[in-house]
Amino acid sequence: MIRFALTLLICWSVFTPAHAKGLPAVTVFAAASTTNAIRDIGNLYAGKQMGRIIYSFASSSTLAKQIARGAPADIFISADPQWMDYLQARKLLAPGTRFDLLGNRIVLIAPRDSKVVLSLSPGVDLVGLLGPDMLAMGDPGHVPAGIYGKKALQSLGIWEGVAARVARSKDVRAALTLVERAEAPLGIVYATDAAISQKVKVIATFPKVTHPAITYPVAAVAERATPAAKALLEFLRSPRARMVFERYGFSVR
Repeated sequence: MIRFALTLLICWSVFTPAHAKGLPAVTVFAAASTTNAIRDIGNLYAGKQMGRIIYSFASSSTLAKQIARGAPADIFISADPQWMDYLQARKLLAPGTRFDLLGNRIVLIAPRDSKVVLSLSPGVDLVGLLGPDMLAMGDPGHVPAGIYGKKALQSLGIWEGVAARVARSKDVRAALTLVERAEAPLGIVYATDAAISQKVKVIATFPKVTHPAITYPVAAVAERATPAAKALLEFLRSPRARMVFERYGFSVR
């Protein structure tokens, strides 16, 4: 438990805005795909002298399990309702604080200099395009981006052929990195992840009908819904926060 707490403390200190020292702190566990947007919102929040955000970014599944084991998160932002449901079923969310915050899309990406061209139509020969290489995506066993990606590939009737060729990453940003480094010729990530990288390009966007709507719920953690946490939840729905989320390509609910 001491080692776990120390690991989190190191992670939080890295991402705490330096100019926010002395302000009320709220600890936010957030899906990896929200990293850039939430950091910017944290800086904006601190710049307004409203408080400071201490961050921990990882796969929603990893964060939810950490919270269930007692990690001291005040707010959880999940990339998938499933992992928020996981905490709600265990009565680990503060009543009345959960709401849907964001939406996203999943896309197929390749390194910037790739010559690949394809349409994501049923039966598309993704294996042929991969050649001897792997498809980068979040682990479809628990990472939301991977779960959505698997459902989309199943809808297109090509999952069975691709499943053995998947490089299962710990979160969506790790999958993005594999493609950025050209260690994988293709990858499935959120549209917002592709948008922040200068090293990849979007080959195709998965049709909405191929997977469930991508929704990011947020909530305060049970017994940690302090006035500071509730104030930050409200700020996440403010016009200023909306501008940041939309700048990174999220849709705001």
